[in-house]
Amino acid sequence: MNDMTGIKAEYRKTGVKRYDDNPFIEALPSILEPKGVVSAIGSNVNFSESDKNASTTIRSHMLVGLMNGFFQPISRHILLENRLSLMLREGYVGRNIADGNLSQKLQDGYQRVKNGELLTFRYRDNESTATSLAFIGASGSGKTTTINRILGNYPQSIYHSKYNFTQIVYLKIDCPHDGSLKSLCMHFFREIDRVLNTNYERKYGQKRHSVETLITLMGHLANHHAIGLLIIDEIQHLSIGKSGGAEKMLNFFVTLVNTVNLPIVMIGTPKARFIFEGDFRSARRGAGLGSIFWEQMKEEPNTVSSNGNVEKSEWNAFTDKLWRYQWLTKADITLSDEIRSKWYELSQGILDIVVKLFVLAQFRAIDSGIERITVKVLEKTYQEELKPIHPMINALQSGNANRIAQYSDLVIPDIDHKVLVLQEKITHRFEGIDDEATYQGHEQSIRLHRLLKEIGYDSSLLPNVITQIFNDFPNIEIKQAMPVVMQILAENKDNLTIQSPYSNAGSKYNSLKSTKVKSLVVKEWHTLDNEDLRFQFSQKEDGKLFYEHLKENTSIIFDLEAFMKAS
Repeated sequence: MNDMTGIKAEYRKTGVKRYDDNPFIEALPSILEPKGVVSAIGSNVNFSESDKNASTTIRSHMLVGLMNGFFQPISRHILLENRLSLMLREGYVGRNIADGNLSQKLQDGYQRVKNGELLTFRYRDNESTATSLAFIGASGSGKTTTINRILGNYPQSIYHSKYNFTQIVYLKIDCPHDGSLKSLCMHFFREIDRVLNTNYERKYGQKRHSVETLITLMGHLANHHAIGLLIIDEIQHLSIGKSGGAEKMLNFFVTLVNTVNLPIVMIGTPKARFIFEGDFRSARRGAGLGSIFWEQMKEEPNTVSSNGNVEKSEWNAFTDKLWRYQWLTKADITLSDEIRSKWYELSQGILDIVVKLFVLAQFRAIDSGIERITVKVLEKTYQEELKPIHPMINALQSGNANRIAQYSDLVIPDIDHKVLVLQEKITHRFEGIDDEATYQGHEQSIRLHRLLKEIGYDSSLLPNVITQIFNDFPNIEIKQAMPVVMQILAENKDNLTIQSPYSNAGSKYNSLKSTKVKSLVVKEWHTLDNEDLRFQFSQKEDGKLFYEHLKENTSIIFDLEAFMKAS
């Protein structure tokens, strides 16, 4: 997120007449079009095909970066940015430092606070333009991440030198774990203190103010600092019991919006639905309380427009983009329908789980030597690494709202620990020859050595063969040298010395298709290519006939019966 705190105001016209001549609005960044939103909040991961040639340890570090660095905006992100942009600017329509009204209100508010007339504090002559939004979604659906990325495009505070006034564009606070409205108010004061280096929490926290009084003080400060947007995260932590009942809790938010003129965004999981259920529909309307229920991505097919263009579904577009980031030596370029379907089944379209499952599956693929993501790899990863979320996934698969709400707060615990364990496992598995020292830093030799070693060619002859090839043919490419080395090793596997390894390189290279491959034990069959029957056998479900597996998953078996029917 951009560090734009405390910038000096620069004013620009917005193109919207109702925003004209309002410094609070004209000092904000320009209103973004959809393409601008994608560019502003999206992020790509540093990735190159050559990264696949790096050591397993280096690749594991690259993989970790994918969990925190990948963010692909989809339509919901664009819509949310637009909604927040509208709320922020509309909230300022009723507050304008340039017309003198705000100064009068600030003075009025100050006198009331000074005289102890806190409960009468209200700007009745000012119709509120603020609205509120309840933003609900399961844990891991990307709510907080998206909000933070959107807010990162705004300065948190702006200094208006012409008016000697500091505007706070937004405040973001977390709901207290004790669930009380009073503690929530304290969090509000604390966050202002953090932004402006004030001492409101100490000043107001030492006195035994009621919640009503604290709301009034919040209102005064919201105007005193021209707070544009208040974001309250984790609202499911609010307690009806500790907050004086559901009605009092809802009235708290209504008061902030209507009396204070402060737009509010409330973020929570489905467990927070109690705040918006019951007999408070009129109150919700009075607060302008809109709701966004952020469900997981749907597994939907692509559509074809009237002009014949293929328009990808959100799920397909997201997974296609993520699929590119594979640090596996045998990674499939195209994401198969079978893997995509299994991916959805095990993640249920929850963004955080989609990414973490993908990353952990790559760790497993590297550790096992398979170096590709398969259905079986995904299933093993899910079963062994993501056990804590199984109840949540099962609930989502059931479609039962009560079950989903029950598990909506589940997160994947100890994910960093799991990654570290896998990294250590990979490092120990592949530690051995210091290839950089062996080849004296020769990059092509090192890459070729690592590629061959990771696909099973771990012969003691490897350094000698590679060194001699690059000595004789310094300009040879890896893709030319690799099959030659493989054949030489296969032919000389029982010898400790080699003779003119490149003397008949031409014939060896031209006969690559008949190159003899190193024999493997059964437990290593999963490291072979897709077309190899041994690999297919390793992917067969337990108890299933091999013939049936080949018939369902490959084109090896010719379906004579179907052919005859079609004829």
